[in-house]
Amino acid sequence: MEPNESERASMAGVRVVEVGVFMAAPFAGMQLADLGADVIKVEPPGHGDPSRQIGPFVAGESAPFVRLNRNKRSVVIDLKHPDGKDAFRRLVSTADVLLENLRPGAMRRLGLGYDDLRVDNPRLVYASLSGWGQDGPRAGLPGLDVMAQARAGLMSITGEPDGPPAKIGVPMCDLVCGLYAALAVTAALRARDATGEGQHIDVSLLESGVSFAIWEAGRYFGAGEVGGRLGSAHQSTAPYQAFRTSDGWVTLGAVTPKTWAALCDVLGLEELHADQRYADAYDRQRLRAELAPAIEAATSTWTTERLLDALDEAGVPCAPIADYAEVFADDHLHEREFFWDAPHPRLGPVRQIGSPMRMSGTPVVRHRAGPPLGADTRAVLAEAGMSDRAFDELRASGAVHDVGEE
Repeated sequence: MEPNESERASMAGVRVVEVGVFMAAPFAGMQLADLGADVIKVEPPGHGDPSRQIGPFVAGESAPFVRLNRNKRSVVIDLKHPDGKDAFRRLVSTADVLLENLRPGAMRRLGLGYDDLRVDNPRLVYASLSGWGQDGPRAGLPGLDVMAQARAGLMSITGEPDGPPAKIGVPMCDLVCGLYAALAVTAALRARDATGEGQHIDVSLLESGVSFAIWEAGRYFGAGEVGGRLGSAHQSTAPYQAFRTSDGWVTLGAVTPKTWAALCDVLGLEELHADQRYADAYDRQRLRAELAPAIEAATSTWTTERLLDALDEAGVPCAPIADYAEVFADDHLHEREFFWDAPHPRLGPVRQIGSPMRMSGTPVVRHRAGPPLGADTRAVLAEAGMSDRAFDELRASGAVHDVGEE
């Protein structure tokens, strides 16, 4: 990282305290850290964030953890210890933002809820991420990504029509909940600039998942129709899906009059283009059960590479289905320097997925990989005004832990 990169970042000078486990809050914290915020990850004694125990492991470090928690600092504080609570409150009094995704009510029972902490820091933006939200009949239930995908309707439309419900391959509700939280935090900080007051943010996995239902809501509220599983096909237009080739698969989307005509020309399907039943993309979707096999009968005679070349030349949107070995070796992504190596004190360079946020004036930071447990406890609490003597006393009592103790 260039010496002034953090200073030029859009959230430089913003301090974030993250009490995050697994995915949603840590992913939100990662976004803010990429934007230059000083994100301090507060972890419990012992094993820290449970995601540290998720493999594969390299030199004893969790490979997923050091990527999900990049650009952060790690502090170990026992929030159940009276002195640990005091140390935590001291830390939060210096912060702009607190992120937490413990079970709703857990922070409040510790005396560390929004109403407790705003007494010391009325400018605090306090974001709570949870499965079902901070209130409502399911608020106290455990809520993991797969349950949120199920209740949000996502699993009812994912998979093949004659197959069982399927989860989206990545923890989408966790991830988008983190993104919404990061967006809400930036909005709340802007509001604080005007009012001087912080606020509480409540973001749930369930509502994050339901927010994706743009096409489904249009069909249901507009026509009373309930969508179902369509494999790779689009809900409202066609052809827009994966088709088999002689040696694999391609995805294509020929949904405008121009691209539909071009697809038919490439595949030699002029009779389909001339058939007025298929003139409109919505009608093609309604007749997809007969249209898709006719298209695939043609695509299956082409190799993937040859078909992609022909479709590209004709201006038909298309792409192969890449596995992650191909994704991580993709020439386009490497040309754009999307992947980067983050230093780690034990592992050396750690290859990272880049941030998709590219800003010409305030670039994202590329600083460090996810830290060892407790690596920054002493330094961070010193910044909050704690003397070495006071820290050593807390350390002896077990209220805080330093690197190497776990």
